[in-house]
Amino acid sequence: MISELKKYRFDFTVIVLSAGLIAVSYLAGWTTGQQLTETTFWRFLKEMLTILPCMFILIGLFDVWIPREKIEKHVGTGSGFKGIALMILLAVTQAGPLYAAFPVAHLLWKKGCSLRNIFVYVGTFSAAKIPMITFEIGFLGLKFSLLRLILTIPMFILIAIVMEKNLRNKKYIIQNQNDQ
Repeated sequence: MISELKKYRFDFTVIVLSAGLIAVSYLAGWTTGQQLTETTFWRFLKEMLTILPCMFILIGLFDVWIPREKIEKHVGTGSGFKGIALMILLAVTQAGPLYAAFPVAHLLWKKGCSLRNIFVYVGTFSAAKIPMITFEIGFLGLKFSLLRLILTIPMFILIAIVMEKNLRNKKYIIQNQNDQ
């Protein structure tokens, strides 16, 4: 228990400081701190408590049902454009906030997905989900939305390729949990 407290010392400090600042805002009558707590904090907590359990159940099922060999074959280091296309398809069809993409990305990494494809997945998830695109078309128009997609998706691919090469050439230690 003490080792866990030491390991997460910074996290606990931030939580305690936040709770302290919230208490001070109520005691001092600061409306900004009170409004932040009453609206943003509770809404965000409710959203996380409804989305994350479902995400973790789906990720657990994915982890058990899909063998590592399938992931390595289809989106691993030798997958090429097919792997990029599969990652774009996976990201576009998902819904939810960006923080829901990171457990999926971690699982894909654990199962042998290439770095390039993980970067493509996270980038595409952040900007090109179908539910988000439909809202964008409704507010900004079809022409703008298509132009933005035509410009952003290739940029995500280019950035992912550059990042993968940069991380590999610099000899950063990027270890998969299974490789340890």
